[in-house]
Amino acid sequence: MKTLRPTRLMAAAALAFGVAASPLAHASKDVTFAVAIALETLDPYNTNSTLNQAAGKAYYEGLFEFDKDLKIQPLLATGYEVSPDGLVYTIKLRQGVKFQDGTDFTADAVKVNFDRVSNPANRLTRYTQFNQVDKTEVVDPYTVRITLKRPFSAFINALAHPAAMMISPAALQKWGKDIGFHPVGTGPFEFVEWKPAEYLKVKKFDGYWKKGYPKVDTLTFRTVTDNNTRAAVVQTGEAQFAFPVPYEQAASLAKNDKIDVVDRKNSIMARYMSMNTMQKPFDNPKVRQAINYAINKQALTKVAYAGYADVSTGVIPQGVEYAYKIADKGWPYDPKKARELLKEAGYPNGFESTLWSAYNDGTSVKVVQFLQQQLAQVGIKVSVEVLESGQRVQRVQQVQKPEDAKVRMYYAGWSSSTGEADWGLRPLLATDAFPPQLNNTAYYSNPKVDEDIKKALATTSKEEKTALYKDAQQTIWNDAPWAFLVTQGNVYLKTKNLSGVYVMPDTSFWFGDVDLKQ
Repeated sequence: MKTLRPTRLMAAAALAFGVAASPLAHASKDVTFAVAIALETLDPYNTNSTLNQAAGKAYYEGLFEFDKDLKIQPLLATGYEVSPDGLVYTIKLRQGVKFQDGTDFTADAVKVNFDRVSNPANRLTRYTQFNQVDKTEVVDPYTVRITLKRPFSAFINALAHPAAMMISPAALQKWGKDIGFHPVGTGPFEFVEWKPAEYLKVKKFDGYWKKGYPKVDTLTFRTVTDNNTRAAVVQTGEAQFAFPVPYEQAASLAKNDKIDVVDRKNSIMARYMSMNTMQKPFDNPKVRQAINYAINKQALTKVAYAGYADVSTGVIPQGVEYAYKIADKGWPYDPKKARELLKEAGYPNGFESTLWSAYNDGTSVKVVQFLQQQLAQVGIKVSVEVLESGQRVQRVQQVQKPEDAKVRMYYAGWSSSTGEADWGLRPLLATDAFPPQLNNTAYYSNPKVDEDIKKALATTSKEEKTALYKDAQQTIWNDAPWAFLVTQGNVYLKTKNLSGVYVMPDTSFWFGDVDLKQ
C-alpha cells in the first residue's frame, strides 16, 4: 500500500481545514468541496455569484434546472404551456414535495417567490432577471400561471437558472431579509451551519421527495483561497473535490493514482477587465481600444492558465446560444498601435489608474499582475488591489449611484448561466444593469445595444434573434468597454471514489448524483 508523506504544503492544507492531515475512514459519507472564494449570501435571488448559486443547489430547487451539460430539465415543474402571444406560461407542479421545515410545496410558494423577486421595492440583485413578470397567479394547488409584461423568449432559461429557487414561504415570513442566513428549500440537503469566509455545511434531508437521494450524509463547501492548498487538500483526503485547481499543476496532479484531473473543455466562463466609461480617461473609446491592443492575451493564457484557456474571440464565449465569433485570434496584440491611440486621445505619456480584482485566488492574482505589467509597457501605471468578497460587495456591487463608483479598471468573470446570449449581455452591458442592480461595472450605455437586446428578447424568430445579437456584440466589441481577455478552462480535481459531481460549462456545479465509494 502506498503511503503519502505529508509535505509542508499538505500540512498547511490540514491547518487550513483545522484538522490533522490524515484521511480518516468514517461510517458516514461526508463530502467536502474545496472552493476558491467565500460565499457572500445564501439568498439565491440576491447574488450574482455563480458559486453562491451552485452551493444553493444543495438546499434549494427551482421549477426547472440545467443538467451538467447546460440542457434544461424539469425539476419541481412537470411541464408547461405557453400562450400563442408568448405572454402567459401555465406550469404544472410536482406533487408530494416538502420543504425542509415540513411545509408543502404548492403553487402558493411559486407565487410568493416570484412576487418577491419581481417587486423592485425589495431591491434584490436578481430583479432584472425577473422584471418581465407582470403577475403570478395560483390556478390550483399544483398549477401556476405567470403572465409577462412583454414576450420574453428566454423565460424558461431564466427559470432554470439557479437564482430561480423556491424558498419556503414560512421561512421567508419568519426570517424576512435575513433569509440569506437561514435557507429553507426542497433540495436534497438541509442547512446546518455557515461561517462566512470559512465554510458552509449541509446534511441529508430525510424528507427529500426523490427517493434514494441524496446518497451522501453531509456536504461541506470549504473556502480555500490559495491555489496550491486547494489542490493539496484533495491529495491529503481532507477534500474530495476542488475547483478551480492550479493550472500549472494539472499535469503533475494527473500522475496521482488516487485522484482525477478533469477538463471537460466546454467552458463558457469569460474573463474580462471592465473600464469605467463614465470616468476619464476611460470615457474615450480610443483609450479603451488602446488597452485592448496593449494586452498580449495569448501570453496571458500561458502565464496565468498554463494553456488551459482560449483567447476571447468575441463578447460572449462560443457554446452560448447566439454567441458571435468576431475575431478568430481575438483582439490583436499591438503595443505600437496602443501608444498611437493613447497619443491621439491626449495621453502621449500614458496615465495612472487603479485595477481591482473581483477575486483573491491565486490565478486571479497572476492575471492582474500580468495586466499591470502589460499596461506599464505602454505608459499606463496602475496600482493593483485584490478584493475579498466583502470588499467586492461594498465597493462595487452595492454602489447606489454611478457617480459614486470608485471602480476604474476591474478584472472579473461571467458565465451566461441561462445558456443564452441574453444573460451574457443584459446583466453586464445594458444601461439598466448598473450596480447595484446587476454587474455593468463599465457603466457602459449604448442605446443601440439596449434596443438590440430588447428586440431579441421579444422575438421568437431565431433568424431575427441571431441578427440582433450579432449587431449588439459587434457594437460592443468596437466600443470596447472591456478588455476582452480569455475564456478560462474549467479544470477540477476529484478523488477517484467520488462520483456524480461535475463542473458545468458556466463554472457552476452539478452534484445531483453525488456519491462516495467507501
